[in-house]
Amino acid sequence: MNDFRLPLGELAEGVIDIVTDVLGGFFAVVRAIFAGLYDAVDLLLSAPPFGVVIAVLAVLAFLLRGWKLAVGTVIGLLVIVGVDQWENAMDTLALVLVASAIAIVIAVPIGILGARSDTASKIIRPILDFMQTMPAFVYLIPALILFRVGVVPGIVATIVFAMAPGVRLTELGIRGVDKEVVEAGHAFGSSPWRILRQIQLPLAMPSIMAGVNQVIMLSLSMVVIAGMVGAGGLGGDVVQSLTRIDVGLGFEAGLSVVILAIILDRLTSALGGLRGQRAKRVRRSDASARAPRPAAPRPEPAASGGAPVASVAP
Repeated sequence: MNDFRLPLGELAEGVIDIVTDVLGGFFAVVRAIFAGLYDAVDLLLSAPPFGVVIAVLAVLAFLLRGWKLAVGTVIGLLVIVGVDQWENAMDTLALVLVASAIAIVIAVPIGILGARSDTASKIIRPILDFMQTMPAFVYLIPALILFRVGVVPGIVATIVFAMAPGVRLTELGIRGVDKEVVEAGHAFGSSPWRILRQIQLPLAMPSIMAGVNQVIMLSLSMVVIAGMVGAGGLGGDVVQSLTRIDVGLGFEAGLSVVILAIILDRLTSALGGLRGQRAKRVRRSDASARAPRPAAPRPEPAASGGAPVASVAP
């Protein structure tokens, strides 16, 4: 047997020890911020009666996609209430919303950087590959060490696990914008920031929204894993059902996760469709602006000294 062994595990432990000693105060501040955000969103979802929250989500679904999604949202959320998982579902929804929002805030600027710089893209891609292929359980180990047991390690692990699609699809969407449209913006003297804000981002918005959708779906897939580090919610019930071999509790909690996933998927997909329609309008307006205009009629002198006669140039 080969006695040679790479000390990668010891190296990782040393790095975590150094980070904990040097940046302990920084991670304490991050923990307080994440916990505060989670508590605020959780209070916003859990404090009102469940009927109010269901009505708000149903109205949002109706405005985005129509009455079918609104009815499905009401039925799905009433099922969650019926199996007595409403509080856990709101805790889970708060965790998903906070983690997804932070992941998107980080992912979109990194995707923009990758789209505007080939060097940055070559550096970012291997990191994203590593983040997506590393087992999600591995993220919990340093998260527990740095942020202790509770909801914050679950949020941090969810952010790291779910961020990659947002970066990739943002970069893909911006790189896929028609180069002629960008060149037209340069020709009119627009600054790079204005081109990004008024041309590239609106046209890339369908792809960016697809990335947002994937970030939310991956965040929901981390619910059970986050429950293992004390995050609670539906993931905590799933973990509890595993330890007790409680099929009923596991089914009810798992069904509630599925219902939340379907509702969030349909809402974000509908929002992405609205953004796509706006992008099409931008393309049409740009095409009409670049379309050749007919030449103005030029006057020709009359044959007998009369008033000039207008003729249309061919």
